[in-house]
Amino acid sequence: MKREDLTFQTGFRVSVGNDRSQGAVMVLAKGGREGGPDNRHRGADQWLLVISGTGAAVINGHKVPLRAGSMVLIERGDTHEIRNTGRGLLKTVSVYVPPAYKPDGNELSAGKK
Repeated sequence: MKREDLTFQTGFRVSVGNDRSQGAVMVLAKGGREGGPDNRHRGADQWLLVISGTGAAVINGHKVPLRAGSMVLIERGDTHEIRNTGRGLLKTVSVYVPPAYKPDGNELSAGKK
């Protein structure tokens, strides 16, 4: 078993995981954004859950509104960007299947551990 009490500080941070899946926390400040038209996970699906705040996900050019309780599946290969469109912090938790990042936050190559 692996466990962590999550903290929500601005930025992206890999949390707990194993060889099959991985969790991460991302907090975007007002007006902040992560990703873009070239951002994609070639080897992992990403489940993004909004904990608090409002924003938008742009997935394969389609804009999807985000708010607390929103859950979005970003499939492997989908281009995507997450934007904070609200007045406060946008706090999210993501699960990657299989893992998409090394513990230091650098992205893994598709199919690598």
